[in-house]
Amino acid sequence: MAVKVSKKGWVVIPREIRKRHGIRPGDSVQVIDYAGRIAIIPALKDPAREARGMLKAGTSLPQALLTGDPDFREAEGLVAIEWLPQRATG
Repeated sequence: MAVKVSKKGWVVIPREIRKRHGIRPGDSVQVIDYAGRIAIIPALKDPAREARGMLKAGTSLPQALLTGDPDFREAEGLVAIEWLPQRATG
């Protein structure tokens, strides 16, 4: 859907799109420059609350990596990477 940009750089998001995505006056949106395209994405109103339930209960990623849980690494398709501290130069 094409919209015009005003002299001030304003863009009006069409009503049907605002309704579909629950965007109301005063809400924030993210404007993202992605691979040569511009995307307008509704900002999360409460990121912590909206992220609840995204991760499965059980071993956390840091815990699994620190303990070297091979079942977790295999299930997640992770490979072992040896970390070597950088030497100070000078």
